[in-house]
Amino acid sequence: MPGDFYDQARIFVQAGDGGDGAATFSREKYVPRGGPDGGDGGRGGHVILLADPGLNTLLPFRERSRFVAERGGNGGTSRKHGRNGRDTTIRVPVGTVARTTIDGETYEIDLDAPGLRLLAARGGRGGLGNTHFATSTYQTPRIAELGEPGERREIEIELKLLADVGLVGFPNAGKSTLLSVISAARPKIAPYPFTTLQPNLGVVEVGEQSFVAADIPGLIEGAHRGAGLGFDFLRHIERTRLLIHMIDAAGVDGRDPAGDFNAINEELRLYQPALAARPQIVALNKADLPEARANLARVRVAIDLPDSDVFVISAATREGIDALLQRVAARLADIPALHQPPRAAMLSWPVPRVDERLYTITPVSDGWRVSGRRIERLISMTNFAQSEAIMRIQRVLEASGISAALLAAGIRNGDILYIERAAFDWEDGEVSYRVPGSYATR
Repeated sequence: MPGDFYDQARIFVQAGDGGDGAATFSREKYVPRGGPDGGDGGRGGHVILLADPGLNTLLPFRERSRFVAERGGNGGTSRKHGRNGRDTTIRVPVGTVARTTIDGETYEIDLDAPGLRLLAARGGRGGLGNTHFATSTYQTPRIAELGEPGERREIEIELKLLADVGLVGFPNAGKSTLLSVISAARPKIAPYPFTTLQPNLGVVEVGEQSFVAADIPGLIEGAHRGAGLGFDFLRHIERTRLLIHMIDAAGVDGRDPAGDFNAINEELRLYQPALAARPQIVALNKADLPEARANLARVRVAIDLPDSDVFVISAATREGIDALLQRVAARLADIPALHQPPRAAMLSWPVPRVDERLYTITPVSDGWRVSGRRIERLISMTNFAQSEAIMRIQRVLEASGISAALLAAGIRNGDILYIERAAFDWEDGEVSYRVPGSYATR
């Protein structure tokens, strides 16, 4: 996109893995039978999106699109808990919409208020130390968990400007000139179409009241299909409470002012029907030109709005500007904000809860694959370098009913059992771990 405005990006976020638990034993001088004392690993750092009112573009994400949070610290002796990993905070403009796909479903969260935060990727929990595996009959466990992997997500972020008023109209209608007159904004202005290639914001003061106006560029017939620049910028009108519909009453580009009014409203309707119903105030611009004066009576008849919402102005000479702004301020006072205040300071993806004990068994070319959140998490947190790890896997397979379900499905001796990224040989109901590299992951 031209210029320094950047309103769409795709980022990759990776939360920190949890720290590993420790498998250690007490070695105190006067305690001859010191038991297990391995501490738990720390939680991995989260990745958080933060709505920052000081930003107005996604431009930084053109240079950086990958964000990784810190891993949690490992557990230590004497039940020492590993340090939690530092969170990674990604600042985005207020009005940023974040989307991601989880288990085939696309979810969307709107960061439409300053300070609102989204837990974009959750850090993995720390692995348990061997103190958690001791029982009255199993007093010296030599097993501890690895840290849980942190969540990884691809996220689409899209900025929709937060403005009270949107200036719409065909190119060269005078939107940028009006914005420069009523605010401190300084958009590019020239006597030819498409001089504005990015939305511009300006703060407008009317007495003790103020509002934010946005100049929305690039609307032409077919904008809802991507013609001109309209498809890129129509999204920025969605949040506005009121539209100032700028019309070149002089028709200096050979256009019919009355036809322009109907054409732009039709584009708004085709893009999003609610936009066509958004309150409008019409500004018949370029009243300083004789051609505009000649067209005014005919154009007023064609515009289906009360006379109180139709103004004859000249952005170049400021004629009619004060009356227009007074009416805009009065209308805004009666129009509620489109977005609601956040219900919580921290939001998260609205993923439906599922029973993590559920699993599926699928035949593959040389064996079987077991899928399920709980069993896959167990495998990802298992340190197969520890001699007792496979014993724990065996117990879980039997206690969860997976072993029985595999036998019912038809597993045979010599088949390979795949769970997460691990593979096991099946023999008489027992599993043995296959060294990575001796099989192809399926």
